[in-house]
Amino acid sequence: MKSYISIFEIPATKISRAIDFYQAILDVKIEKIEMPGMQMGILPYEDQVVTAVITQAEGYNPSGDGVTIYLNGGDNLQVILDKVEKNGGKTLIPKTPHADDSGYFAIFFDTEGNRIGLHSMH
Repeated sequence: MKSYISIFEIPATKISRAIDFYQAILDVKIEKIEMPGMQMGILPYEDQVVTAVITQAEGYNPSGDGVTIYLNGGDNLQVILDKVEKNGGKTLIPKTPHADDSGYFAIFFDTEGNRIGLHSMH
């Protein structure tokens, strides 16, 4: 399977808060790694085409502007979206059908202020 994306990084100002948020909404264990001048949270990458990393370092500034990454919402993205606000995020666009019948999407702000999307077929 191919993908135009190989790795993406989600910027964070408080790595522990960001890791806690994504662990809670995605129901995964995120490995925290510290390097000189950088802290990272690596999402599980087994059986994944794309590697996802949460990064706190100089020059990594969370933003609601720019590129939007859409996370896989599983069978029904509403399951994840229901956890967003309970864990400090904010829903911007609720679960909405794509205009071309290619499933559903939603958009939220994470605890760091990043605009993140979700996509699912149902």
